[in-house]
Amino acid sequence: MRNIRRGKRLRKTRSSTLSLLSRSFRRVLVYLSPFVVAGAVGYLAYVDHTVRQQFEGKRWSLPARVYASPVELFAGYELSADRLEWLLEQLKYRYDPNLASQGTYFRKGNEYALKTRDFRFWDKLETSRNIRVRFDGGHISSVSDAVDARPLALVRLDPVQIGSFYPALKEDRILIKLNQAPEVLLKALFSVEDREFYEHFGISFRGIARAMWANIRAGAIVQGGSTLTQQLVKNFFLSSERTWWRKLNELVMALVLEARYSKDEILEAYLNEIYLGQDGARAIHGFGLASRYYFSRSLEELELHHVALLVSLVRGPSYYDPFRWPEKARKRRDLVLDEMVKQGQLSASEAAAAKAKPLDVVKNPHQAISRYPAFLDLVKRQLQNEYRPEDLTSEGLQLFTTLDIFAQHYLESAVETTLAKLDKQTRSTQLEVAVVMTRRATGEVAALMGSRDPQNAGFNRALDAERQIGSLYKPVVYLTALEESQRYTLVSPLQDVEVRLKNPGSRPWAPKNYDHREHGIIPLHKALAHSYNLATVNLGMEVGVARTAETLRRLGVEKPVELVPSLLLGTAALTPFEVAQMYQTLASDGFVVPLRAIHAVVSQEGKTLQRYGIRVKQSIDSAAVYLVATNLQEVMREGTGKLAYSYLPRNFDMAGKTGTTNDLRDSWFAGFAGDYLGVVWVGRDDNKPAKLTGAQGALPIWASVMQKVSREPLELEPPENIEFVWIDTATGLRSEESCPSAIRYPFIVGSAPVAVSPCGRPSIPAGGESWGRPLF
Repeated sequence: MRNIRRGKRLRKTRSSTLSLLSRSFRRVLVYLSPFVVAGAVGYLAYVDHTVRQQFEGKRWSLPARVYASPVELFAGYELSADRLEWLLEQLKYRYDPNLASQGTYFRKGNEYALKTRDFRFWDKLETSRNIRVRFDGGHISSVSDAVDARPLALVRLDPVQIGSFYPALKEDRILIKLNQAPEVLLKALFSVEDREFYEHFGISFRGIARAMWANIRAGAIVQGGSTLTQQLVKNFFLSSERTWWRKLNELVMALVLEARYSKDEILEAYLNEIYLGQDGARAIHGFGLASRYYFSRSLEELELHHVALLVSLVRGPSYYDPFRWPEKARKRRDLVLDEMVKQGQLSASEAAAAKAKPLDVVKNPHQAISRYPAFLDLVKRQLQNEYRPEDLTSEGLQLFTTLDIFAQHYLESAVETTLAKLDKQTRSTQLEVAVVMTRRATGEVAALMGSRDPQNAGFNRALDAERQIGSLYKPVVYLTALEESQRYTLVSPLQDVEVRLKNPGSRPWAPKNYDHREHGIIPLHKALAHSYNLATVNLGMEVGVARTAETLRRLGVEKPVELVPSLLLGTAALTPFEVAQMYQTLASDGFVVPLRAIHAVVSQEGKTLQRYGIRVKQSIDSAAVYLVATNLQEVMREGTGKLAYSYLPRNFDMAGKTGTTNDLRDSWFAGFAGDYLGVVWVGRDDNKPAKLTGAQGALPIWASVMQKVSREPLELEPPENIEFVWIDTATGLRSEESCPSAIRYPFIVGSAPVAVSPCGRPSIPAGGESWGRPLF
């Protein structure tokens, strides 16, 4: 009995304790419930704000796409059949005898059939067309319509994409509208990823259960339990971490997204956001870009087997990568087709036909983020005044540039081949290079290298390496003199004799010729042609160092230079780009033509935002420039640049100048033909001797490139105030054409010698003083 009473007391005590705890717990719940409700409401408000802010604002940062100058095909264009095939490879055209879609071609001997792509340029939309291109040797003989054989005057191909300016995440996509998505793509997505997309409210418990059962039966993951809405939330708003908190956020955000937006808006966002592959550092997002990347086709041109493969990648782009794991990709593609048959979206025969097709992915899908980093650096710099950096990485701009894809290819090849030889010659592997090539008529930058490694995105020597330019400065000195046409002409006598100039604080400056000889009295044109230092210094001191610096400024170089006598021999430190600007003015008859790398900027919507036309300004007398350019032709024919004719035909006229600095530290060459201009620097970053003259290092690169790209010899057009006079080379005086030693020289009107020489015998020039020796 005692034990029974004790048990009753214990039960009573326990009951009272539990009752007390229950009342306390209820009081705590009552006390905490407002905070819990407030927290839940706050959480929902936060989620709702996050969803609306990101979904209703600018959803994606779209990189700017940068294009090379487009290639235009026309009869007579100097282009070989093999070169066209190389170009089509750069454009990711596919070989297809049926020309079943845009961006396809096939070749039969020296005839090509192409189906070009639709492409919107800055000036108009070029629509796709079927064409035939026939070749005769190294030229296009005809371009015609493939349907009616009608001759076509010109066909402009879509341009090669040479890079992009990406945001930090380097995501890439081509935005599409929902009505651009093929119906079969949507059917495949719904069949495999979300059958009740238009029925659920963001979460499908029935879909989760069905997916689990299907996966158990198949012994593999054949269906996913997440809805398309959940997948969009995971890709668009959340990280890839696998935690319960992330999953809770995913579920709540999916509900909010469905409550706020229509199914079509959600589906369109999904089609553009879903991650479908990786191309190096570039992430492939959305079906629009994936279609281009895997098949080089627009989304509208995809066939059933293409669509099935893209949908199969949703489950795991890396795991089912068709380039690395083709068998896995094929099995997953076929499984997608089977699911479509089960859902009544396909007939069994349609699925079987699609399964019989190959994966059909392109051979080389890679698109470099920055294919020509040095040139893209120039593009970015020339845009910085009009566009902020974030505009270039988020607004989806199209940047059409001046890059000549062929010239750039030939330049890279010439640099690689020539530097390999120079490395052996100098027993050094530390030689570097910088090259700027322009179109002579327009100042457009056609090709550019800032390093011997064309993929090096580091220090851009073409734009930033300031090196002494040596004898490249000499044309500035002679131009300054020739502008004084009453004092100096091409046949004016110069003294190539020793000169010693005071140099405060140190020994007198006593320059020497490269050959360590003095050449006495020589005509002005010969002094420049053979790059004689002594004659140049004597002439420069007569016209004034400061005046030569002013001429440099008028040639387009704004950088201040030190006004010392050694400036006359090129102690000014300039970048290759600045040198190219200087020589562009010499090649443009004294008109300053700012070098430019951009044709136009077009918005994502296809609106032309800006066009960069030619801007010219007359800065130097064209007659004096003509005389210097004529003299620079002599440099190439008979002077320091004649090595170029071991690459080019002897009758191919061009103008140029070598440059070498003290101790052979810098090797320069600058020159131009009728169509292209180029400046080349070769040297070492540590400023140690490169052991190369301008003719030994830079000139072979220039000549090798010009051999490939230049088709127009230099034909100088004399200004109206230029006259031609026969000069007896024995005396430097006017003579008859019949004189055996007579050469016809250009003069600014009124500046030619007046005295006539008795042919073949020394004579007293006007002024009464004998030179005492023949001029030449």
